[in-house]
Amino acid sequence: MTALELTQEIACVLDKKKAKDIKAIYIRDLTILADYFVICTGTSTTQVKALADEVEYQMKTKFALTPARVEGYQSSSWILVDYGNVVVHFFLEDTRDFYSLERLWTDGQPVEPEELFAKVEEEETK
Repeated sequence: MTALELTQEIACVLDKKKAKDIKAIYIRDLTILADYFVICTGTSTTQVKALADEVEYQMKTKFALTPARVEGYQSSSWILVDYGNVVVHFFLEDTRDFYSLERLWTDGQPVEPEELFAKVEEEETK
């Protein structure tokens, strides 16, 4: 599975769980941290945890992928799940506004919604 395909699968899971403002940024040319960042917002700490749990569950069930690291689960205002080439950031709205990762990584290339949600559209047509 390519990093883009993993990013799309994660976006599909987040969309189904009603995450808000799902974005992906291609950062491979800027850093060795990852190929993509996926960023989303939850409306409460409960939803932020549920989003992180669901992504972990779906990636393990469908693809036998487990994250290399999970950070921030205790506070649940910002949870980071690291799949190596794709790092997923789950935020509360205020925390996302404060850290503004999209602004910090403006040199990265945003993944266009039609490319990011290609898997969502495929599943809806089935």
